[in-house]
Amino acid sequence: MLSSTGETSPSTGGTPPHPRLKIAVVGGGSTYTPELIDGFARLRDALPLAELVLIDPAADRLELVGGLARRIFAKQGHPGRISWTSDVDAGVDGADAVLLQLRVGGQAARNQDETWPLECGCVGQETTGAGGLAKALRTVPVVLDIAERIRRRNPDAWIVDFTNPVGIVTRALLSHGHKAVGLCNVAIGFQRKFARLLGVAPERVELEHVGLNHLTWERAVRVDGEDVLPRLITEHGAAIAEDLHMPRSLVERLGVVPSYYLRYYYQHDEVVEELRSKPSRAAEVAAIEKQLLEMYGDPSLDEKPELLGKRGGAFYSEAAVALTSALLGDTGDVQIVNTVNNGTLPFLPDDAVIEVPATMGAGGAKPLPVRPLEPLYSGLIANVTAYEHLALEAALKGGRDRIFEALLAHPLIGQIAYADRLTDELIAHNREHLTWL
Repeated sequence: MLSSTGETSPSTGGTPPHPRLKIAVVGGGSTYTPELIDGFARLRDALPLAELVLIDPAADRLELVGGLARRIFAKQGHPGRISWTSDVDAGVDGADAVLLQLRVGGQAARNQDETWPLECGCVGQETTGAGGLAKALRTVPVVLDIAERIRRRNPDAWIVDFTNPVGIVTRALLSHGHKAVGLCNVAIGFQRKFARLLGVAPERVELEHVGLNHLTWERAVRVDGEDVLPRLITEHGAAIAEDLHMPRSLVERLGVVPSYYLRYYYQHDEVVEELRSKPSRAAEVAAIEKQLLEMYGDPSLDEKPELLGKRGGAFYSEAAVALTSALLGDTGDVQIVNTVNNGTLPFLPDDAVIEVPATMGAGGAKPLPVRPLEPLYSGLIANVTAYEHLALEAALKGGRDRIFEALLAHPLIGQIAYADRLTDELIAHNREHLTWL
């Protein structure tokens, strides 16, 4: 059974919805990967894998992650074969679907994204603001090259993009004609949180989730069709606000639940001071990754370690399995994904990429109708969509002026002096990744 977050619950038996499959994961050496492997093992009836290939240029990490992946499959009795390679062409050959979870420049580049914008008094974050633009500029050309390799090898394969910034990367893929859908774990995280607060099974909870990737609001929370969001806010507003790091009064005044990422907009200056006062998230993650890789090298470890929960990406595996199963099995399930607008939000261009519930099947994502949005939300969505258009132009064509325009358009920047200085800083910190230079 699937909910509008794309969650799937294990099958109780019966005929698999599609033939046994080959899945490839680009970025398979990530410390995230055991979360994904655990989901593939637990939910094997929903997504019956015959072969899983992990692809990554870091051969040393691949060996550690791949070894643990095999042990997880063995412990859970999964019959699928797991292999790994640094050769993208060989790895994606014959794949029914390819999951993208790569990070160009690694945690070192992320650390820069999260620090140099702070010197200008702007949020330092890897998916939004100047740091998010830097990541997009590094990532889009690499992803498009991989996508072309996939298309040459097997043009019918689906690409599931979990690579940030998901909205911009997915827009790049779709604009180049690739069979792609973007995926984020924010919605499934909310679904799980709300289900726990309400004391119900997660699959009973459906979200009216709308916006752009990392710029979304939950406008309704339905349990068995009934909207319980007002009760949820009244009874559990404090717990929700604490998770968001936002004032409870804001959630109550809005009557919706904004994503955590909205605090970069709603509390920008406060967040900047907070980020300046502590180590970057990249530094924290790097320390966690070092510990995780040491653990992955232990031949007795045959399950994802508890420490992995601190790495991020919670419930990614459930969302990824559900989405991939829906695409390959033509199930018609409703999932929350990143896909092309095509009039769903009438105030945006048709080629914008939005994050909304959509019916999923062999033809891709078909967004469900969205109730008219209040200006408080539609205005910000339109602003950030304009920035994402300019960001993609800069990623595809390069040039200092295009970077400046994207930064000037971003609502977290929007001033000439900031945009000029941030443009120079971005180029200086990413020169090795900007091929147009």
